[in-house]
Amino acid sequence: MAREKKAKLKARYVPISKVSVKIIRRMYEIYSEYYENISLDLFCQDMAEKDGVFLVEDRSAGRIVGFSTMKTLDMQMGNKTVKGVFSGDTIIEEQYWGNKALHVAFFLRMIREKLRHPFRPMFWLLISKGYKTYLLMANNFLNYYPNPEKHCDKLEGLVDNYCEMLFEPYYCPKNKLLDFGGDYTHLKSGVAQITDEMRASNEKIHFFEKRNATWQRGTELPCVGEVSYSLILNYPFTLLRKMRRKSRLPMTAMPAK
Repeated sequence: MAREKKAKLKARYVPISKVSVKIIRRMYEIYSEYYENISLDLFCQDMAEKDGVFLVEDRSAGRIVGFSTMKTLDMQMGNKTVKGVFSGDTIIEEQYWGNKALHVAFFLRMIREKLRHPFRPMFWLLISKGYKTYLLMANNFLNYYPNPEKHCDKLEGLVDNYCEMLFEPYYCPKNKLLDFGGDYTHLKSGVAQITDEMRASNEKIHFFEKRNATWQRGTELPCVGEVSYSLILNYPFTLLRKMRRKSRLPMTAMPAK
């Protein structure tokens, strides 16, 4: 049986000032497929606070199928000023899950941001209400927090730093979670569910659920990963190995869409 032809996706970064109303409406349309307790007004307010957005497009269909928002900020780590790259809402339509176009575009943007201030420490910041977002960091970063295998006080302190800077009323330093209340946006029932099999077979998914046990009602797990030169040099080879491994999977082992 012939393998289904894969869609060709491309991802590009667009400054927020160049994102049209038409694009914003399409982004909101995608977002509303997977999240509840949302409104176009709040979505636009959140967009206005970002610096730019990565748009993921299906070349053959000629339409946007996913996106991720981004904001850069300066933070203090001891007596040093460091750069943070904050990822906001990130979503891609389910039929394209597993495609690496967004990963590659984001990685290239990270290199660009790093080279603007080559000697300043830089960190990726994100908040995760679902395990898939957490795995973006846990599966690709050499040094990150929270980590099921090791603890890092330096990175834990950065989590406190940016959460108190951006989300102070909603952050609990004790359990390291963001709680925006019962009316906050959360994944629709049945989207990115965690099964017993997943808990047993993947330590990182099990760890995410332990750290964010209330994720289904929208609590967010703040995360931070160090964008080091070691990461930049190693990531292309890591991505290539993953793509080769996936291409060698037999048809019966390919994930269902």
